Amino acid sequence: MLQTLKKIASGFGASRLLALGILAVFLALRIADPGIMQTFRLQVFDIYQSLNPRERTPQPVAIVDIDEASLDTVGQWPWPRTIVADLVRRIHKYGGIAVAFDVLFAEPDRMSPALMASTIKRLTPEARKELESLPSNDDVLSMIFQRGRVIVGEAATPVKSIQALHDKPPKKAPIAIKGNDPKPFLPRFDGLLRNIPKLEAAAKGEGVITILPERDAIIRRVPSVVLTSDVYRPSLGLEMLRIATGGQAMLIKADKAGVQGVVVGGVEVPTDRNGRIWVRFTEFGSRPDYIPAKDILDGTIDPKRLQNKLIFIGTSATGLLDIKTTPLDPAMPGVEVHAQLIETILSKSYLTRPNYALGAEVSLMAVMGLFLIFLLPYAGAMASLAVGGLLSGAVVGGSWYLYTKFGFLLDVVFPLGATFVMFITLVFYNYYQEEKQRQRIRGAFQQYLSPDLVEQLAKDSDSLVLGGEAREMTFMFSDVRGFTTISESFKENPQGLTVLMNRFLTPLTDAIMERKGTIDKYMGDCIMAFWNAPLTDPEHCRAACLSGLEMLKRLDEVNEQRKAEAKEGGYEYLELNVGIGINTGLCVVGNMGSEQRFDYSVLGDSVNLASRLEGQSKSYGVKTVLGELTAIAVRDEFAVIELDLITVKGKTEPERIYALVGADDTAREDDFKAMRSANDVMLEKYRAQDWDGAREAIEECRKHAEKYRVDEFYDIYEQRIADLEADPPGADWDGVFVATSK
Repeated sequence: MLQTLKKIASGFGASRLLALGILAVFLALRIADPGIMQTFRLQVFDIYQSLNPRERTPQPVAIVDIDEASLDTVGQWPWPRTIVADLVRRIHKYGGIAVAFDVLFAEPDRMSPALMASTIKRLTPEARKELESLPSNDDVLSMIFQRGRVIVGEAATPVKSIQALHDKPPKKAPIAIKGNDPKPFLPRFDGLLRNIPKLEAAAKGEGVITILPERDAIIRRVPSVVLTSDVYRPSLGLEMLRIATGGQAMLIKADKAGVQGVVVGGVEVPTDRNGRIWVRFTEFGSRPDYIPAKDILDGTIDPKRLQNKLIFIGTSATGLLDIKTTPLDPAMPGVEVHAQLIETILSKSYLTRPNYALGAEVSLMAVMGLFLIFLLPYAGAMASLAVGGLLSGAVVGGSWYLYTKFGFLLDVVFPLGATFVMFITLVFYNYYQEEKQRQRIRGAFQQYLSPDLVEQLAKDSDSLVLGGEAREMTFMFSDVRGFTTISESFKENPQGLTVLMNRFLTPLTDAIMERKGTIDKYMGDCIMAFWNAPLTDPEHCRAACLSGLEMLKRLDEVNEQRKAEAKEGGYEYLELNVGIGINTGLCVVGNMGSEQRFDYSVLGDSVNLASRLEGQSKSYGVKTVLGELTAIAVRDEFAVIELDLITVKGKTEPERIYALVGADDTAREDDFKAMRSANDVMLEKYRAQDWDGAREAIEECRKHAEKYRVDEFYDIYEQRIADLEADPPGADWDGVFVATSK
């Protein structure tokens, strides 16, 4: 096979094969379209808009601006609703077609007469009564709303909004669907911040003012429709168009690929697949119809500036924090974005990415790449560069023509960039080959090492020799209980067993490595790990215990998922349970093996004891067993109880062992403290052969044992006490239990 590939390479040219491989990578990258590429492409389109923005043409759109001058004249925002009512009344009087608010009225006006009467303490009874008899400011505003076409804004929120004033869901917008269901493609939100009920009821429509920026925080597209609690909500601009053109239902057109467009007021507006409309911007400062709110309120405005206009009420005041970044302006008022969306629709200056855009860009890249690959070996570098330059100019010119003539957004920068990379690769192929040869030589001597060790060796390559150092470390062994039975259930599906092992070993490994643990090896379903090497960790005992608790938590999550899958799939569910042993002690850590092949590992009695402790977790009915040095290091912080004084198999000296029950929050609980105290009494009575006293202490322990999942441990001791009563151990018994199994 290798000889065949060599013949193909020599006949076709290794450089061409390499260039074809690079071309394939770029094609795959373009089709996959990761986020960074999307952002880069959008920034290219920003350059298009900067070079050729939408021409400002007369449109029936005006903005009533709550600007700094209006705030200085009228007062700080929010203004009393009576002032807002006067503003809307005057707009109606001057002939405004419709009024849309890019502000919210989410709470009752605190300046209403009745509310003022309840807050001013020194009013006379007559004055208080007179104030209470007056209509509220919200009533005044709602009456003004009813006299014209008013659209109130509402904000879509990522979390469910709780507004005590509302006991009814918002009115459903009249939206029809043509084609496929568009819901899977539309932006979704969990909550909706609404206006007070009486203003909602008085308004002719409600539109979402939320504008979603792109990944780089720039506003380029505005959602035509969003979903809140699975209900369609139109954007503020489209709802204004709908109300201004007679209030007919909006139509969403969609196919299997996503949303195609929306129809409002008899006009079809193209969108992207997610129902977002590209805004073709003009410069912010070029708008003639920015009208300060104070000019309307004091009557100095020329009524013709409002006559037959679609009016947005919003703010450009910096302190009110409604400033957006667009391709043309780093700071544009949010209300301007809504207005420019309407102008884009009314002028039909649409920006679109046609359905064939991806195919065209991929095909262009493939054609240019293949052309270069076959031309360069014959024409030479300079001739190929000249031809490629002419071709690139034609491609850029064509893209610019499609943008200026039809508003099509086609990305030619990435195909050109990919072709240039291939050109550089081919020109410097010899240098590349030499560098690649060096990499192969280095790779031939690399060892399979942990990332931390690789970093250490990069700083001190002289340490890459056989041998090790003595160091105090903490070791962990974890093993799945009953894995043989689980394996048997997969005897007809060995691949499924591999998937299962990866599924539970991955989160357990993550729990270890997130706390500076080093994975020594996997032995089937068993994990061996250690702390405090190769990098020093003074809190290695604590880190190991935290890892053990996190492993159990993540395994519970895996089991919950598998249980639900088994129930849904109708097959038997076998729970995964692990036992964990953690021990601290001296060992030798370093490069172990032969001159030909070695591995970074540990050796020592403390390591073997950790393995034995894991085996005892099942014997004592607990999840995690700690050695004495580990327990001493963490018992003031973690929930730890003593289990026994035991001689494990293969050792002659007894070891005091403990169970890790929980972290610091568990250790502070009164129930745990009571159980641990009773547990200490139980062990004291047990070792003194006071069997009745030990049983009484066990009963105290059982009051909380189930809560901390150690009830099986006390079953074991009750059985052991019964056996010792039947066959007394003698007066010289030291209370040491000799384990006969690993």
